Amino acid sequence: MTKQHGGKILADRLAMHGVGRVFSVPGESFLAALDGLYDHDIPNIVCRQEGGAAMMAEAHGKMTGKPGVLFVTRGPGATNASAGLHIAMHDATPLVCFVGQVPLKHRDRGVFQEVDYRAFFGPLVKWVAEVERTDRLAEYIDRAFAIAQTGRPGPVVLALPEDVLSAATEAPQTRIGAWAATSVNPEDLQPIAHALQGAQRPLILCGGSHWSDTDRENTQALAERVGAPIAATFRRQHYIDNDHPNYAGDLGVGANPALGRRLSNADCILLLGAELNDITTADFTLIDPANPPTILQVHPEPESASKVYPASVAVTGTPASMLHQLLNLMPSRADNTDRGAADARADYEAWQHPQPTPGDVQMEHVIGWLRDNASPDTIITNGAGNYAAFLHRYYRFRQFGTQIAPTSGSMGYGLPAAISAKLQNPDQPVICLAGDGCLQMSIQELSTARQHGADIIVIVANNGRYGTIRMHQEKHYPGRVSGTDLFNPDYAALARAYGGTGHTITENAQFAEAYEQALSGGLHIIELRLDPAMLSTTTSL
Repeated sequence: MTKQHGGKILADRLAMHGVGRVFSVPGESFLAALDGLYDHDIPNIVCRQEGGAAMMAEAHGKMTGKPGVLFVTRGPGATNASAGLHIAMHDATPLVCFVGQVPLKHRDRGVFQEVDYRAFFGPLVKWVAEVERTDRLAEYIDRAFAIAQTGRPGPVVLALPEDVLSAATEAPQTRIGAWAATSVNPEDLQPIAHALQGAQRPLILCGGSHWSDTDRENTQALAERVGAPIAATFRRQHYIDNDHPNYAGDLGVGANPALGRRLSNADCILLLGAELNDITTADFTLIDPANPPTILQVHPEPESASKVYPASVAVTGTPASMLHQLLNLMPSRADNTDRGAADARADYEAWQHPQPTPGDVQMEHVIGWLRDNASPDTIITNGAGNYAAFLHRYYRFRQFGTQIAPTSGSMGYGLPAAISAKLQNPDQPVICLAGDGCLQMSIQELSTARQHGADIIVIVANNGRYGTIRMHQEKHYPGRVSGTDLFNPDYAALARAYGGTGHTITENAQFAEAYEQALSGGLHIIELRLDPAMLSTTTSL
């Protein structure tokens, strides 16, 4: 039998798993893997910094439901990548990260860039391992892909010692082992159907990472039959058509207070992949643990049941594994009884009425214009900052898959995510919405966008400060500004330096023309010159 080096085995295995794209910053520790990729039609998106590469891989996993694949080198490469792995863990995103490692023969000698990856990544990821035998490489890869996708998805790290990866061994078997799909017994759904039918103030809450357009349709149909409002968790607003009459908004950071009260007053809450965590419940204040409502929990990870609040019914599964069956158990309501949906919708629409902020360029105007004029298939990515509160409050996501943002509240995410989104969806408009502080954390990836032809639109909310931190600073230590001011480049000139087009917006009326020009293709940076006093009245991450 012909022998292959480990890098060839690795690349062959990626092809067998259907990997269509990998993200990397090259390093000498995994040259054998790069050599293996040479023989495959798997694009390698070469990035400028490992944190950006990891965020691109994470965004790919969010969009596809399949593991994003990342290659980084040992030491600083791996530690830089940890930012994106942390996002994947909190957001339950499937991701497989291959890390070059020092030669096995020198392990534990403290050689150049050596890191104990099991110790370093253990608390950050779902599983971490180091491959010590070339003939077991395929086994570890298959296990990594399975763990990343099953149960509650998440990131996996495989450390690849340089000498193990470059050594030759016999080619492994060509069949990938099957893993069990999630299924739900229909009898387990009877109590959920009964509780929903008997509820007076039901609320359906959507979240998690297992979702699809079919789940959106089935959840909307379920809400119509029950007469219940639907809410989404933090940065999962695209799970439901925001124009649907039962959609009531999101329970994220800085949520509509009226929706928070509705959660507090609900007598029955159906959690579809969602969790009643600190963000959803405003730091665990909206629901009394000593007197909780009827909680119906559907989650792919058994350990997540009744984590904080005791569930009345807990089912291990994904929304896709049970929604169709649950619909069949719910009778169509001939009387079309409304159990709070109309009032919740009215509260949501009232929340979207713009609240004026200072300055000639206003975020509420820009987001409102995009809501009313951007095509429904427009993908919007963002990182973290005060600017994001305006997106959460005033925009409407009409299609599943058009919102890509970190529930972990990580700055710097929007630009890498937008690049990944455009590569995956080249025919859809992709907007990166970022604050000036947020964008500058990963701004070097503009070079990656240009190199790989990702024609994105970057909208920079420039208020010359770390807005969210300044907002808290002004609240708790008024008049004592410290450590929150920013110097900014000329963003229009920066766009031109990268071979793109820059637009500087100094009044609201200029935005529409700049956006229409940006739709023509190429890299466009639209800088919004905001009044420094402009801060959202609601907290945002």
